[in-house]
Amino acid sequence: MNVPKALTFLLFSSTVISMLSSCNQVFKDDNYSAYFGGEVTNPTNPYVFFCKDGEVIDTIALKKDNTFFIKFDSLSPGLYTFRHEPEYQYVYFDKNDSIMVHINSKDFDESIVFCGKGDEKNNFLMEMYLKNEADREKMFDVFDYDVPKFKANVDSTYKADKKFYTFHKEEIKWSKDFDLYAKAVLDFNYYSKKELYPMYHKFRTGEDITAKLPKNYYSFRKDIDFNSEKLSGFSPFVMYLSHMLNNVGDIKYHNHYTDVDLSLKMNINKLNITDTLIKNEKLKNVILNKIAFTYLLEDQNMINNKKFLDTYHKYSTDKSSKNEILKIGNAIQLLKTGNAIPEVNLMDPAGKMVSSASLLKDKTVLFFWTENASSHFAAAHKKVLEFKSKHPDYQFIAVNLDENQEKWTNILSKFNFNGIREYRCANFEDLRSKWAITKVHRTIVLNKNGQIKNAFTNLFDVSFEDNLK
Repeated sequence: MNVPKALTFLLFSSTVISMLSSCNQVFKDDNYSAYFGGEVTNPTNPYVFFCKDGEVIDTIALKKDNTFFIKFDSLSPGLYTFRHEPEYQYVYFDKNDSIMVHINSKDFDESIVFCGKGDEKNNFLMEMYLKNEADREKMFDVFDYDVPKFKANVDSTYKADKKFYTFHKEEIKWSKDFDLYAKAVLDFNYYSKKELYPMYHKFRTGEDITAKLPKNYYSFRKDIDFNSEKLSGFSPFVMYLSHMLNNVGDIKYHNHYTDVDLSLKMNINKLNITDTLIKNEKLKNVILNKIAFTYLLEDQNMINNKKFLDTYHKYSTDKSSKNEILKIGNAIQLLKTGNAIPEVNLMDPAGKMVSSASLLKDKTVLFFWTENASSHFAAAHKKVLEFKSKHPDYQFIAVNLDENQEKWTNILSKFNFNGIREYRCANFEDLRSKWAITKVHRTIVLNKNGQIKNAFTNLFDVSFEDNLK
């Protein structure tokens, strides 16, 4: 964070908070007024959106000095989000909290600092989020470990994080309701790693270690409330459910299935488990949508897609997302093997706009990255350099998915990726809709005529190199 800016923000916040405190020393039992404000450095738009359960409660305009402030005459205690597009983060309000926040849009999550009445618990939540993100960045290699080494690693990290959580819980003395979210941030990061391990280990090493897992490996599942209303929109919980369903939906004995049929059976299995396990309608729809988006990006078989969507529509009551699911399905049909890849605009490091059609006329590997997944950025480029040395007849093109041209070129200037052509998407929504990009771990391979050879593969798949033969 920029120190002068931070000091200015703290002085501004202290002044506002002291005024609020002097006016409201004691709150009556029926008084649920609250205050929210702050400052946005390098704003990307003139608004901050204050939301509850994904719905905008208030649109707060930035002033000329990029500060914002609002008084709520009545605000129920609970978890909210604030958005400064395209980013968002959580903020928790107890009764009569007065919370200020500093945001820098160029470094959104890392820049966030809360102050005021209710700041300590929110700074804890933010710190745990950043710890988990840093931890997640290191997990690629950890998933390659054997069972004892993996278990020792994740158990050690969880023990340290639990100590951090317990210390702050005792020091801050936060409410029981807030503790639900604080504990969720702690636990579901750990649980997710345990669910992901057998899948990622097999994907990266080719070894199925399921039989080697301890009998009590998944014992934590029995303590999870899979229908928690309050956690239904909380991303650590929702992400865990997605990982868990990917794990339990797996079909172990499948030698008589083709890969395409196996994928269909596994994903319909996940839809069925979701319908059985999750009774909370809102949460069920969120998970069904995640399964659908992922499946449609992996299976381009039209008959299977219809079978899958028939099951999806049977369970989903989310009419708004059904259309989006169908749009993705239609976009995928244009990415079939042998088709020309739809044209999009890209930016080169000099800031010049380039049509993808002018670049993609020969054997090509397209891969994607974002500054928000730095370990993937490094690992993907390293992997591509290995492939390039063995397959010089291919051109390798990296496409950055972020919006900031200057930040992108600054990142590239710190590395030397000779032979990899670097571009940035000019319009992410256009790229997403035409190339069906919903996750960074996508790789597209084109043949010698620039036609699609495989639009849905992954650099880190153990059999990826077969696409280049």
